[in-house]
Amino acid sequence: MDELNQLLKQRRIKAKELADLGVNLYANDFKPTHHISDILPNTNDIRQESPPQGGTFSVAGRIIALRKFGKAAFLHIQDENAKIQVYVKRDVVGAETYQIFKKFDIGDIVGFTGPLFKTKTGELTIQANAIKHITKSLRPLPEKFHGLTDVETRYRQRYVDLIVNPEVRDTFRKRVEIIRLVRDFLTNRGYLEVETPMMHAIAGGATAKPFKTYHNALNMDLYLRVAPELYLKRLLVGGFEKVFEINRNFRNEGLSTRHNPEFTMLEFYQAFATYENLMDLTEEMISWICTEVTGSLALTYQGQEVDMSPPWKRYTMDEALIEVAGIDQALLEDPDAVMQLAKDKGIKLEPKEGPGKAKTELFELLVEEKLIDPTFVTAYPTEVSPLARRNADDPEITDRFELFITGREIANAFSELNDPIDQKERFEKQIAERGDNDEIFPEVDRDFVRALEYGMPSAAGEGIGIDRLVMLLTDSPSIRDVILFPHQKPEKN
Repeated sequence: MDELNQLLKQRRIKAKELADLGVNLYANDFKPTHHISDILPNTNDIRQESPPQGGTFSVAGRIIALRKFGKAAFLHIQDENAKIQVYVKRDVVGAETYQIFKKFDIGDIVGFTGPLFKTKTGELTIQANAIKHITKSLRPLPEKFHGLTDVETRYRQRYVDLIVNPEVRDTFRKRVEIIRLVRDFLTNRGYLEVETPMMHAIAGGATAKPFKTYHNALNMDLYLRVAPELYLKRLLVGGFEKVFEINRNFRNEGLSTRHNPEFTMLEFYQAFATYENLMDLTEEMISWICTEVTGSLALTYQGQEVDMSPPWKRYTMDEALIEVAGIDQALLEDPDAVMQLAKDKGIKLEPKEGPGKAKTELFELLVEEKLIDPTFVTAYPTEVSPLARRNADDPEITDRFELFITGREIANAFSELNDPIDQKERFEKQIAERGDNDEIFPEVDRDFVRALEYGMPSAAGEGIGIDRLVMLLTDSPSIRDVILFPHQKPEKN
């Protein structure tokens, strides 16, 4: 800390010296004519060791390396997309300008104007004819070989992480590309992108603890949404047949490598479709995005080989428990045996939770992490699927699937329940099972039931976790690696 304080003091001394020399420490009058990436691809004709040539270029960027040699200096500057070497010579820029330049620091944002040449090693270089100081950096950047490696500091000071770790910038460029591809895929298939409320009077659409706030003018509690589902289905009632939304959800729960309280979801709904239609669409969409982003359907995620090639494996939940977990089929057909097995595996169930919940917990414990290649799991118990349509042949299960890749849930979808009487009964049953758990704020969404009473067409809907999809396609181990500013505990003073 003492060393840092000394460096901060030295920076402020240099800043004052520059200001005393008439330098504007935070100038706003330099207009670069090129980005560095515009220059780099078209310089094959620039010869080594020849006089500077190829026109004059003005570029701006942050100094990331600096070597001074008395009457000359080499430095590297980087802008948003690339970096380039700059050669500053006192005899070219003049003694007064060079004296000012000598007070520049790594981290300062600067502008240079001049022609191009190549050094003995063949490195493309700008010879500075003119120099402009744009922004003074009052804090030193992490050392090149001892850089910003502490993950907590990287997440908390993402702005520094982006400066010193180019691969981090690449991850977030890919995130933007993935979201654009999702949007293009759905829009090209007739889906309408919509926006629904982020603050809800009732915390519905998923079972999760919400964030609670208060609206002064309306004199009422509101909740940051845990899911947009019930509003998107209201749009199906209103006559839209294909809708989607890419936006934030908020769940007042724990943090982990897979969970952030604020996260991005894609939800889309299609009238006159079934969950099987959405399985086909999801397989087509994600495999196409994978090819567009990575150039291949063969991925490596954290050392695991993942084959994204269609067709993807499809299991019912029972089949997955039998084939992957090795549970006997006869046991799965005996509700009491399923409950006992869950107990034996250390699974704690609430008094009103039954074999459907037990089976789902067994799946999560024994199967989920083993599903590395893309795998659809269908036939979820009705007990754990309060918004999904019951299967026509077996009312104990629903027409629902979840998609797993690298042992993680990527998508959840089902044929929608559109019977208002059944929906109301399931809401009431769900509330009764929660008992006194007021953290979830159980309440029947009566307006949603009323909307269903007007008639919602048969439909299917799906949610895809954008953050987890980005993790997969960028080989990122933690959700915090793909969220620009993840939530952190307060910083200690």
